[in-house]
Amino acid sequence: MKERLRDALKHHAQAVTIVTATGPEGPVGTTMSSFTSVSFEPPLVVVWIGEGASVWPVLRTAPLFAVHLLEAAQTGLADLFATKGVDRFGPETRWQEDEDGVPWLLDAPVRLRCRTARRIAVGDHVALVGEPLDITHSDIATPLVRHQGRYTSVA
Repeated sequence: MKERLRDALKHHAQAVTIVTATGPEGPVGTTMSSFTSVSFEPPLVVVWIGEGASVWPVLRTAPLFAVHLLEAAQTGLADLFATKGVDRFGPETRWQEDEDGVPWLLDAPVRLRCRTARRIAVGDHVALVGEPLDITHSDIATPLVRHQGRYTSVA
């Protein structure tokens, strides 16, 4: 059933995002496609993260995190943050810490800086619910999405 569900969900196009936070060892981040708004009153968003993800130990306790929505030309950045065992915040990544130490990917056209509002365990994943504290964005003509197991865009 697991494989059938995975195959079926490939037909659901999803925005590609990178979630970042800071832990005791420094900045962490990962590529995710499970992101959506939850509520406008109060403003809330959610990302779903597997408990086995390399960034989960930091996100499990981080008071703040950021969600970065990517545009079609940023497949390389998405791949970098999806790859295990690499320096995701190395010289090829344009980033800086904000006033609270949360990594900000400077080339991402949309950034939501969030306070962690709730963590809800469901199966082998956790819904990380965030309250946006700050939102920066520019127009995205072609957002990066994941569909049928590969990157594509919508215009």
